[in-house]
Amino acid sequence: MPIALPAGVTVKTADQSVVVEKGKVSLAQPLPEGITCSVASGKVVFARARDDRRLRALHGLTRALVANAVKGVHEGFTRELEIVGIGYKAQIAGRTLQMSLGYSHPVDYPIPDGIEIKVDKQTRLKIQGADRQLVGQVAAEIRGFRPPEPYKGKGVKYVDEFIKKKAGKAGKTSAAAGA
Repeated sequence: MPIALPAGVTVKTADQSVVVEKGKVSLAQPLPEGITCSVASGKVVFARARDDRRLRALHGLTRALVANAVKGVHEGFTRELEIVGIGYKAQIAGRTLQMSLGYSHPVDYPIPDGIEIKVDKQTRLKIQGADRQLVGQVAAEIRGFRPPEPYKGKGVKYVDEFIKKKAGKAGKTSAAAGA
């Protein structure tokens, strides 16, 4: 299935890789052996050298990765995180995300190149970038500093994530406590 190129997006093939560019944003995707790429009349088409099971799988994977690169340089990708908990907050200082997550020390996360993080109301993070894999990886690493716990739901969670809460420990009755 060919990938349609939006206006302003260029695709170049060179040395077993595909380079997708728009303005200053550029993403490169390596091509596996046996997969070829060609650009014709505003569409990117992939072909495989032979029809075996491994190349069929790589054909679809490569097409999906290049389609993500085209969408990334054209529109970009976004993940949103929410920080839940009393005293839990985040702020940006230069190229570092500083978070207070209930530990005895602040958590500092250096923001990688190609990623932009915005903080709204100290409890909502918006992670944006052209590389879908990198945006998801950064969001997962930030969430990993304090994953949401199942009793009160405190921690860092995705905005669309639902935390299934558990019932707390059942308290002892006063008669059983005195015995």
